[in-house]
Amino acid sequence: MIHFQGVYTALVTPFNTDGQIDWPALEALVQRQLEAGVAGLVPMGTTGESPTLSNEEHDLIIEKVTQLCKGQCQVIAGTGSNATAAAIRTTRAAAEAGVDGCLIVNPYYNKPTQQGLYLHFRAIADAVDIPIMLYNIQGRSGVNLETETLLRLISDCPNIVAVKEASGNLEQIQAVITQTPAHFQVLSGDDNLTLDLIKSGGQGVVSVASNLVPGQIVALVNAALAAQKEQIEWQRAEQLHHQLTPLFEVQMIETNPIPIKAAMAMQGQMKEIYRLPLCPLSEAHRQQLHDVLTEMGLLI
Repeated sequence: MIHFQGVYTALVTPFNTDGQIDWPALEALVQRQLEAGVAGLVPMGTTGESPTLSNEEHDLIIEKVTQLCKGQCQVIAGTGSNATAAAIRTTRAAAEAGVDGCLIVNPYYNKPTQQGLYLHFRAIADAVDIPIMLYNIQGRSGVNLETETLLRLISDCPNIVAVKEASGNLEQIQAVITQTPAHFQVLSGDDNLTLDLIKSGGQGVVSVASNLVPGQIVALVNAALAAQKEQIEWQRAEQLHHQLTPLFEVQMIETNPIPIKAAMAMQGQMKEIYRLPLCPLSEAHRQQLHDVLTEMGLLI
C-alpha cells in the first residue's frame, strides 16, 4: 500500500506573456523540487490555477511532471471538479499517465449534501484503481467534508487512503487523525498548521510555500516527523516553523497563488502571469511581500 508522508509541493503553473504554459520554467521548478528532496509533487491543484486550464493543458501538465520526476518522487495529480463525470475523466487520464495518486477536491459551488459528497467521491474512487487523497477545503468549495462522511468513504473505498485537510479547524483535524484507521494518512493543506498537525499525529503537508523554499519546508517536516517518531524534543521543528512563519502569513495576503507566484517572479524563477480571473498582486501588498522576502534573506 502506498504511503503519503512528508512534503508534497502544490505546484504553481508558470505562464508566458502570451498566456500559454511556460514549459521551461515548469521543468526548472520540478528540478528544484527534486533537488530539495520533496516527497512528492502535486500538479494541477488549486495552486496550479487548474480551473482556468483546458482539459488538454491539464492532462499535458500532469504527463509532463510525471515524466520529469521519473520515479524520483511521488506525483499526486489534482483531478477534482465540481462535476463528477469531469473528475472521473481527468482522474482516469492521470492514472494512464502513471501518477502515484490523485487529489480530489470537494465539489465547489454546488454545495452538495454529505450524501452527495459521499456519492461523488465514491464514484471517482470506483472508476480507478490508484490511490486517492481527498481534499477538504470549505473556504474554496463552500462545503465541509464531515468526519463521519470521511470515515464512511474510507470504509467503502479501499483506494481512498489519505486526506489533505485544509478546513483550518484544528479540532476537526485532530478528530480525523484520531478516528481514522492506522493505514490512513492525514496531511495539512495549510503551511501554518503543518507543525500542529504533525504534533497531533499527521504525516506531512501539501505545501504552497515549498514552491519558493522547498528545502526549508522539507527540513521543517523532517524535523517534526523525527520528533513524532522518536519522541524527542520538538525544539528544532519549532525553531524552523518560527523562521518560516512570516512567509506563511504573507503568502496569503491575497488569494493563493497570487502572492507565491509574485514571490517566485521576484526571485526570477518565472514571470508573474496569471489567468483571469486571477490578476497581479496589488502594489501595497507587493511592497509588503518584498519586505518579508528581503528580511528572510530570500531576495538579493
